[in-house]
Amino acid sequence: MIQRLWREDKPQNGDAILKALLCGGSLPYRGAVFLRNNLYDRRLIRQKRLPCPVISVGNITVGGTGKTPTVIAIANLMKERGFRPAVLSRGYGGKSGGPVNIVSDGKTVLMGWKEAGDEPVLMANSLPAVPVLVGAERFLTGRAAIERFAANILLLDDAFQHRQLFRDLDIVLLDKARPFGNGFFLPRGPLREGMSSLLRAGLLLRTGGGQKCEPLPGNIAMQSFLGENRPTGVVSGKTGQIVSPEALQGQKILAFSGIGSPEAFRQGLASLGAEIVSYRDFPDHHPYSGADVAVLRSLAAQSGATLLVTTEKDGVRLAGFPDFRAETSFLKISMKISPLRQFTELLFSRFPLP
Repeated sequence: MIQRLWREDKPQNGDAILKALLCGGSLPYRGAVFLRNNLYDRRLIRQKRLPCPVISVGNITVGGTGKTPTVIAIANLMKERGFRPAVLSRGYGGKSGGPVNIVSDGKTVLMGWKEAGDEPVLMANSLPAVPVLVGAERFLTGRAAIERFAANILLLDDAFQHRQLFRDLDIVLLDKARPFGNGFFLPRGPLREGMSSLLRAGLLLRTGGGQKCEPLPGNIAMQSFLGENRPTGVVSGKTGQIVSPEALQGQKILAFSGIGSPEAFRQGLASLGAEIVSYRDFPDHHPYSGADVAVLRSLAAQSGATLLVTTEKDGVRLAGFPDFRAETSFLKISMKISPLRQFTELLFSRFPLP
């Protein structure tokens, strides 16, 4: 309901009162964000430092801008160049309360999504040679990554607002078409921080499909690149076999997802020529239940779908339903950064191999 208000330009009947209430909630949130950032900017709160380079990948809005596939892409670039990267995440939705939790030691995935969160497990599955750690305080997980796994560069997932830890580079992702949403702070809008916070960024990544890039304010002058989530394969839940995404062309599909940008997933399937005969949208990080599985099976039968398709992130949260998971296929997504050569040259000019 609230996210619908963020997206709509024309209010519907009954929205005015809710919008007024949400605006009232935005004021103290905005004030708290301003105060906290001011204390850090004036160095009245000191940042902690770790003895190796730290790169943060984040955004200033709530919702999916492609942070997880970007972290995976950068980790692979670092690994190919000879670095020993580790990924540090807050572990949103995970129930493990320890200060340092090893999701993957770079060899084996050691935690499930209920303990670690779905995105850390997805990154651990996608980065078999890279340790993934979760914990509320990235200084502690970073120190553990250095001491236990000899990591010499750290990638922070969704950490632009995590200012306790000093970073050598902040990469901020912005939606190409609506970089600031409706311009309001939470909860009236999706903004976690204001536009001026972008001055802390080292570079920007403008993400989204074939949308037109909305111009940024003139004082936001740091280098920017384009990023696009590209389907790279379809994984069979039964066999694990990966086929080309073009295999979805002409297929009658029941699609479902519980992610921050469901429309982007739906458009991606349509762009591959899939016939989406039914679609079910769940909240981001939704924990699937037996009732959900029953509803999806019923929808598939009613709609005449020949294939059930969801995201890899949703696939992580279906681990408790192996039979249904075997009936489902998962769309693999990779972040395509362009121009990649210039991005790579800039990145490694900042971080030469130790």
